[in-house]
Amino acid sequence: MRTIDYLVATSIDGFIAREDGDFTPLLTEGDSLQALVEEFPETLPAQARSALGIDAPNRVFDTVLMGAGTYRVPGGLPSPYPQLRQIVVTGSPDGIPEDVEVMSGDVLPQVRRLKETDGRSIWLCGGSRLAAQLLPEIDRLFLKVSPVVLGRGLPLVAGDTAGVRFTPTGTRTFPNGVVWQQYRRV
Repeated sequence: MRTIDYLVATSIDGFIAREDGDFTPLLTEGDSLQALVEEFPETLPAQARSALGIDAPNRVFDTVLMGAGTYRVPGGLPSPYPQLRQIVVTGSPDGIPEDVEVMSGDVLPQVRRLKETDGRSIWLCGGSRLAAQLLPEIDRLFLKVSPVVLGRGLPLVAGDTAGVRFTPTGTRTFPNGVVWQQYRRV
């Protein structure tokens, strides 16, 4: 069975973006970016891969699952991750190109079926509300914690959730202050 890995940048105080969806305060430079390029090259959007000259094969993921807000970030591409199977969870599929799949309605059973298919891990790229909906199916958390406090914004998980326990599996600190924290579901 495939896993769902919620790999996301977050602030020290647990926000994945400002209230308007702006995630630029979260560091994407230096040693932590280089490690991301080496270990998870498929998580970089097409324009970043092109700018950095990356054409590395997918190492961990073959599918990306994202909420509509994550998909439609300002300046976003119509097909941000062409190197992956792209699935957007939205009730408004207007303007989404054919190479990006749309999932709507009760997504939990659909994601459970997706996990049962053959393939690599599934990357939950974002949305706070989507993370809350899928929390019962998230197998691993991979948090890229930036040394910044946002004070408010979009939380890591937004919504009513039952206490789902995770256990730490690794921590890695970079000179730029970013800390990677990894957890797996208990």
